[in-house]
Parts: sequence; C-alpha cells; structure tokens
Amino acid sequence: ASPAVRLYARELGVDLSKVAGSARAGRITREDVQKFVKGVMSGEVASGAPAAAGGGLSLLPWPKVDFAKFGEIESKPLSRIKKISGANLARNWAMIPHVTQHEDADVTELEALRGTLNKENEKAKNGVKLTMLAFLMKASVAALQKYPEFNASLDASGENLVLKKYFHVGFAADTPNGLVVPVVRDCDKKGVMQIAKEMGELAGKAREGKLGPADMSGGCFSISSLGGIGGTAFTPIINAPEVAILGVSKSSIKPVWDGKAFQPRLILPLSLSYDHRVIDGAAAARFAAYLATLLGDLRRGLL
Repeated sequence: ASPAVRLYARELGVDLSKVAGSARAGRITREDVQKFVKGVMSGEVASGAPAAAGGGLSLLPWPKVDFAKFGEIESKPLSRIKKISGANLARNWAMIPHVTQHEDADVTELEALRGTLNKENEKAKNGVKLTMLAFLMKASVAALQKYPEFNASLDASGENLVLKKYFHVGFAADTPNGLVVPVVRDCDKKGVMQIAKEMGELAGKAREGKLGPADMSGGCFSISSLGGIGGTAFTPIINAPEVAILGVSKSSIKPVWDGKAFQPRLILPLSLSYDHRVIDGAAAARFAAYLATLLGDLRRGLL
C-alpha cells in the first residue's frame, strides 16, 4: 500500500494485513480499506480485533432486511464524501468517550455589532459579509489560548498529550454531496473580517467540490453551526484527532432577569463535545462558560 493509504488505514484503526488488495500485484487501495471497514460494520468481515478482556464485548452484525417486501423502495448510492466521512464518524463515535456540555451565550450586543459592521461593509462594497460563525471562531481561539488542553491531541501511544502552539479552526460546510470541514489557519493572527473572508472563500470551494486535502487538514478545533436551520441543542461528533468540537444551534429571544426586571435578550445555545480521556467535566464547564462570556463581550478577549 502507498504511504497515503497506510496513513488512511491508521486513522481508521485498520490492520492492513487483514485487507485484501485489488490493485496490481495485490496492492491495497483506499477503496479496499473502505470496503473492509464497511464489511466489519455490516458483520460480513471479522475485524481481527480481540474482544475486551473479561467482557467478551463485540458488535452485533448489521441486520439484513429485505425492505422491498414492506413497500416500494428506491436505492440511492452514497456520495464519495459520505462514504469517507461515514467511516470516520463511526470510528470517532465508537472509540472516543464523548461528553457534551451545554451552555447559553447572550449575543444581543454582538448581533447588533454584526449588523452595524455588515451595513458598513455593504456601503464600502468590500464584498465581506460577517456571520456569527466568524465571531465564534475568534472567540473560540481566545478560549483555546486560555485552556490549552482543548488545543491538543493524544499521540499514537495514547499516553501523551500533544499541545499545539498554532490555532487552525475547522468549520462544517454543508454541500450537495455531503458534509466537509475546511480549515481556517492561524486564526489567532487574523481579525474577524479576514476570518470571514477566508471562510467565504473556503465555503465557495466546498460547494464547487474544489477543496483540496490541504484545505481540510491540520485543524485543532472544529465548529458545527446549525443555527441557520434550527434546533436548540445537539451532540456534535469530535473530529479526531482533535479533542473537542463546538456545536451551535439557533439563537432566539428569551426573557433574562437583570436584577430588576426581565429583559428580552438574544440567546445562542452552545454544545461542546469533548474527549473525556483528555478533558474532565469541570474543565469543559469552565471552557464553555468562558466562551459564553466572551461572546457576551468580546472585549474580554483582549484582557
């Protein structure tokens, strides 16, 4: 197998000695690895992994059902992106002990600022449209700087934590062929305007199917925003080898007590999933609370 295929297999936890190669001279391709993973998940292929000591735990085979006998059906092939991301998501969910911390952020003033800046940008005709996601990305970097264990990865042995000194943040982009996660690099060195500009360019490339491997690699932390669609909370799946991911739901006006009366405030729900092997609950609560505080007043990130 080529180095790229070996790396891909390692990421999925696949033992290449168990995979049959379909290329010339029995070489193993990326598609062979994907086929093997699908076989293991369906129960048609043995993974070769030993059962948990003393527990005898194993995955049940995927149920084989003839759906046509219940009514009319249609078969639709999965896109290449969904095949690849599906294997990654299944691995991440099965192998990482996920916990999700929920928090609300008051973004009333931030949304007002965003609206003002967008009006100024429109007059200046600079083509940059500020989204809440750009502010979230900048605030997340400040939180990562304050809590460096979130800007980290476990090494291959699982015994050491690799603390990163760079801040590359990925964001989930919805495309006709499936979900992709392009990465904005060095967010700590860029302002919100520059981040928004680069996000727009990457999102455009994603929709056109023109993202390259370099556009989607090297991320330290990811953000999945469903705010434009709806929902109040969800559990985003960690994008390994990262150790945390932020989910963002739809903001809404809620009554908030200011000490004298209830005031209408714009509240943004946040859902922080984290790897419990690396991060404990108290640290996650502090990170989420600090992030909410920053979104309430971004000036605090300058202190």
